[in-house]
Amino acid sequence: MKEYTTEIRNMVVAYCIALGDDSLTLGHRLSEWSSNAPFLEEDLALTNVALDLIGRARMFYTYAGELEGGGRSEDDIAYLRDCREYRNFLINELPIGDFAQTMARQLIVDVYDMGFFTELTRSTDSTLAAIASKAVKESRYHLRRSKDWVIRLGDGTDESHQRMQTAINTLWDYVPELFAMPADEQLLLDAGIAVDRSALKYVWQSTIDEILHRATLEIPTGNHSIEGGREGIHTEHLGFLLTELQYLQRAYPGLQW
Repeated sequence: MKEYTTEIRNMVVAYCIALGDDSLTLGHRLSEWSSNAPFLEEDLALTNVALDLIGRARMFYTYAGELEGGGRSEDDIAYLRDCREYRNFLINELPIGDFAQTMARQLIVDVYDMGFFTELTRSTDSTLAAIASKAVKESRYHLRRSKDWVIRLGDGTDESHQRMQTAINTLWDYVPELFAMPADEQLLLDAGIAVDRSALKYVWQSTIDEILHRATLEIPTGNHSIEGGREGIHTEHLGFLLTELQYLQRAYPGLQW
């Protein structure tokens, strides 16, 4: 494990927890499609993507606990925090909506993840780089699926087109948060540990524009930005998500699987 000063170590712990929160909240949302997807093959596919994300969260949480050195396990970090202590992007905690909204969100996040984790593989922190290397392989598969679905539904029937356009429009205001760099991440970037998320925007936008064009969808033009997740300010949806996610651990403290 890399040696850090106390200040940098605490920042890396917070960074890992935020990345774990991103994966856990979205993974939990996707798990809600289990037995509810449009058909069996898609049911299994969405469940597998959810498992990838939850496994990713476990790796980030485990590393955060090791860096802390206080004995917190991955379960402690996942199940014993309130919503104001979560640091996930807001887009990940939104309800699944219809299938179009789920696939639109996946496309937005998958394109972002490909750029983010590709850059994180270059981190001077070897553990973060190793987690990122695995995440890139998973995200490549995730993106292939979400891209195909967005094009298929966008360039499909009148109803599927309308639903996909509505989904893209609904989610668009949550996009700017993905590329906003807080001060602590900037310090980790200067140390060669973190990713410059603001620098990912150009490639993300170009990729999304090309996909939406193929899907015959309009690119939203609004300039609104809904942010706050990295500061612990969330939508009303996260509390309900955590109520379900944390129920067993809260009801039976110390429960182990």
